[in-house]
This record gives sequence, C-alpha cells and structure tokens, in this order.
Amino acid sequence: MADELRARLEAAGQGHLSPFAEAIEGQIAGYTVEDWRAWMAAVTAPPGESNDHYGPIDPIPAIPPDVEAHRARGEALIRAGKVAAFVVAGGQGTRLGYDGPKGEVPATPITRTSLFGVFAGQIKAAQARYDAAIPWYVMGSPHNLARTQAFFLENAHFGLDPANVIFFAQGVLPSFDEHGRALLAAPDRLLCSPDGHGGSLTALAQSGALADMRRRGVTQIAYFQVDNPLTRVIDPVFLGLHTAPGLSSGELSSKAVQKTDPGERVGVFGRINGKYGVIEYLDLAANLACAVGEHGLLFGAGNVAVHLMSRDFVARVAQGELPLHAASKRCRIWEAKTATRQIVEGVKLERFVFDALAHASQPVVWTVER
Repeated sequence: MADELRARLEAAGQGHLSPFAEAIEGQIAGYTVEDWRAWMAAVTAPPGESNDHYGPIDPIPAIPPDVEAHRARGEALIRAGKVAAFVVAGGQGTRLGYDGPKGEVPATPITRTSLFGVFAGQIKAAQARYDAAIPWYVMGSPHNLARTQAFFLENAHFGLDPANVIFFAQGVLPSFDEHGRALLAAPDRLLCSPDGHGGSLTALAQSGALADMRRRGVTQIAYFQVDNPLTRVIDPVFLGLHTAPGLSSGELSSKAVQKTDPGERVGVFGRINGKYGVIEYLDLAANLACAVGEHGLLFGAGNVAVHLMSRDFVARVAQGELPLHAASKRCRIWEAKTATRQIVEGVKLERFVFDALAHASQPVVWTVER
C-alpha cells in the first residue's frame, strides 16, 4: 500500500511527501491523483483579471408585499416539524482573544450568555411558541468539535433535548506552499485546514445529517454562522418567502442588509455571468460599487451569511463540488530538510456556501434591517 501511495504522490507532483507516505497514509489514502492536481491548480492559478460579468439584482424589500401570508406559510412549516436549524461553528476564537470554539464567546453584555446559548434560547422559544421540535445541527471542525460537545454537556444543552442537538465535523483540505507543494504539520501529519463554510453542504450529506433530517421529516434548513448573535435563527417570514409559489423555487434563499456606503467591505449579492452569486468587495470595480439606481446602490445588498435551503437541494449540490478558493495564511509547519518547525506563508483552500446560488433556480434575496 505504501508503494502505491508513493507512486500516486509522484504522479500528482507531490513526490516530496514520498518519504512520509507510510506515516501519513491514514490522511491521504482517499486522495486521488485528480484531487491533488485540482488542489495544485487552485493554489498556483495566477490572480489575473476576472472575466466575470457582474449585474445587479432586485432584492425583496424589508417589508415585502403580502408579508402576513408569508408569515403564515412559514409558521405552518415550523408547526409541522419541517424546519431544522444549522449552525456553522468550525472557527476558533483567536481573533476575538478567546482560546476555544467561537461559539463559547460571551455575546450578551449583562448575562454574558455565550453565542451558543443565545441561539439555543431562540430555538427553545420557537419550539414553545409553535409546539414543535426543531432539531439543531451543529457543525464544528475536527479541531474544536470535541470541546464544543463538552461545552454543550457542561451547560445541559442549554435546556434543549440532547436528542435534538446533532454534532458533526466539517472536512479538511491540505495546505500548500505557493508552488502547490503540500505542507507537513509534523513528520507523521499533513498540515490541513477546514474546507470552508461551503464544505458544510458536503458534510451534511457525508455525516448522515441529511439522512437524519429525512427521518425526522425536515425539508428546510435554516443556515447561519456562529459569529452573528443578531441572527434570527427561526424566521417565519423568511421561511414563507423562501417557499412562496411563483416567487421562489424553495431551493436556496438569502438575507441581505443594505450597505452603508459604496466602500463598505462586504460581499454583495448580484448576477455573475447571468446567475445569482456573491461578488466579493475586492472584485467589484469602483464604478460598479458606486452605481446608483432607483432604490439606492445597485450593488448594495450585503451578504450576512444567513440562508435557507431545502434538504433536497443540499443533497443535489453535495453530489458535486463547489469551486475552490485559495487564501494566504501564516502556517506553522514541519520543515523536512532541517527537521525543524517554522512559520511560513502558506495557502489554504476553502469553498464558499454562497457559490451554491449558481445552482439554484429562482433564488430569493431579502433585504432586512441591520
């Protein structure tokens, strides 16, 4: 098996890992030559100028027409047990000055309730209001999942039924140097990083979470990220808009907030080559960022990473792969030549969940108050 792995590494342009093939076999046994080549291509692709064509969209206003009809439709879904909450919580709190999972960070000024506690309180209140079970799927990373589970245990699952709080880990991808050579964290361990919030869709499928939702009768997934304490986890109006006949396909819907000024550093919803997507602020030319229409900035719908998606849509998208994005990152590596640990500038790969918009028909973008 080790000889086969070495041959595969050589063919994939990762021959520098051959001496460590046996030690890292458990990590790389499932990687194909095609996997390695795709990752290397993403790492080494020249920045260049984008050939994408950007166009504006017309988001739904904060108070949409027929708002009460949408609210009633959403409430009916919640009461019928069709809705699950899903938090992406793979991050550590290092940039917040906290040593541990970001969801443990105290988020309220008086009671010092953690982010996890804030969201749990919302779910508990919605269950009481609608007399329905709302399962909560919590995705951590391989680095923080055990501690996250321990935190929930220490806090008695914040009053929620433990059977309705389901934990799983997202996937990881190797990290590379600028030439596409995979990095080592130790002589027996490849340096890997979480595969981004876009990896959450694949993780939902591979972890068995989607199958669990099917068993429970859940059809709609309320996606949010752990670092936004203002998220309305279960929003009946949003659910109603997301499933409104003629308005939405019910596959993928997103909340947005209006940008405060053209230079605000936030990705915006728009059309990319004719399809819905999120345009990163660095990719939006100044003339487009400042363009004004009847209702304000043409590219003013800022992405706040709050989405609704159908279970069937996630199952379909998870069969393929969202595009890879490369980002520079300071990495602590094990240098084989000197047998020492070093800090170097590396490249991590990740996928973005909003890239799934390109695969959805009739997406809804709803502009809500900040």
